[in-house]
Parts: sequence; C-alpha cells; structure tokens
Amino acid sequence: MADAVAALIEQWRHERPDVDVSPLAVVARVMRISRLWDKEIKDFLAGHDLEPGEFDMLSTLRRSGEPYELTAGAFLKASLVTTGAITLRVDRMDAKGLVTRVRDEGDRRSVKIRLTPRGLEVINRVLPLHLANEARLLEALDEGEKGELASMLCRLLESYGDTSN
Repeated sequence: MADAVAALIEQWRHERPDVDVSPLAVVARVMRISRLWDKEIKDFLAGHDLEPGEFDMLSTLRRSGEPYELTAGAFLKASLVTTGAITLRVDRMDAKGLVTRVRDEGDRRSVKIRLTPRGLEVINRVLPLHLANEARLLEALDEGEKGELASMLCRLLESYGDTSN
C-alpha cells in the first residue's frame, strides 16, 4: 500500500510530466510526518499539563546543569525563540510555579530564568515518558534505519547552517 505522498506524486506526474516532482518524495513526507508528530507530541504533553514551548524551556534549563538557570540571552541562543516569546512563556510558567526569575548577583540588570523545585520535578518525571513516546513514534524503523535517518537529517540541517556553533 502506498502512502498519501505517492498518490500526489502520481497525480503530478500525470498532470505535469514535464516537471520533476521527485523532491516531493522526501520533502512532502518530511512535512507530513512533522505535522503528524507535532500533533502527537502536543497531545502527549497536554496530558502532562504542558505545552511544547514549556517542555522546551524546562528541558533546556534542566540540561544546563545546576543551578538549572540561564539568562534570557543564553536561553534565546539555546532555544531559537524570540525575546517576546520567552517573556510570555516565562510569565505563564512562573504562574504555574515551574520557573522563576532571579536577578543576576554579578549584574543586577540581568535576569536569569531558573527552574523551581516543582519545575525540576516535572521535567524529571516527564522527560523519560516523553522519550518513550518519541521512541514509539519511530517504532516502524529498526536501529540501523534510525541511525541512517538521523545522519541524513543531520547533514540536511547542517547544510542550512543549523549547527551548535
């Protein structure tokens, strides 16, 4: 049985045989799987009273190591979200008791975002469940295929300058 992308490729080949539609075989599938996974992950996190952006912030702070805090600027670099988005997200998460703002002792103009004990408990509890959910999303692939796919996607991201530097 063919997927939905195979059907649309065949339609284009019929309607526009003069156009190379082969990029759709990859790009359309990546876009479709992204939308499907986005919904799956949003639904999973909603079951834990979290939005994806909140989970991203909790996990970014948690992996930063003790004392689990970052300046807004450092967080911007680590998460690729806008300043306005961070402010709104921190406000919401502060209201939920997941993070707090702390004045930087060395620079009173600078504010750090810090995990609260509740935020630390939530990320420590939800992270293994989240990773198990992501593993479930990849069940159709064996370990070798997962490694190959990860390598190819990494190469694509690097070609767009999406690196850790």
